[in-house]
Amino acid sequence: MKSEFYIDKVNKREAEELLLQYHYLKDISKSFKSGYNYGLFLKNDFCPLKIGGLLGVCIFTGLPVPEIAQGAFGLERNEQEGLYELSRLCIHPDTQLKEHNITSWFTSRAIKQFRKDTEVKAILSYADNDYHSGIIYRACNFKYYGLTDRKKDFHYSDGTKHSRGKIKGERGEWRDRSRKHRYLMIYDKELKKRLTWKEQSW
Repeated sequence: MKSEFYIDKVNKREAEELLLQYHYLKDISKSFKSGYNYGLFLKNDFCPLKIGGLLGVCIFTGLPVPEIAQGAFGLERNEQEGLYELSRLCIHPDTQLKEHNITSWFTSRAIKQFRKDTEVKAILSYADNDYHSGIIYRACNFKYYGLTDRKKDFHYSDGTKHSRGKIKGERGEWRDRSRKHRYLMIYDKELKKRLTWKEQSW
């Protein structure tokens, strides 16, 4: 029953433990950006599924690059306050199996608490097309804006991905970057007027 659960803020170390075990991006979860971090807990003291009591995490951070808001809203770097990304969402798999719709319940309440804790004008979230389509965001009333553009990343011969700097003369290959489904929740009326992305249906 949902009444047995509650949410509370957690620190990066607490969130990291669960993400490293269960998030589909576990290989890079060690370096995830901390922000407004909310955790899912049971109200009773005993829980055989718990990891230090934590059963889920929902993390909100600033947009990864300012170009996103420039393209979506025409906002310059100094005009992007209140724009956030739902950058990590993870629920213990046993909890997901035993509690129907727990992920959407948790996400909705985390967003509600997040909006109480700070000014939120819009929340962006991505669903990596290689892993899922973002059904959870549709269940939480996010609007869908299609897939990100096709892009490529350079990978060195040892398999690591190039991050910055010149690659001339380096041994490796260009590989297709996984595309991501874009979801957006806008609370600010002026932002809605400025949005250039076109809402899409499935």
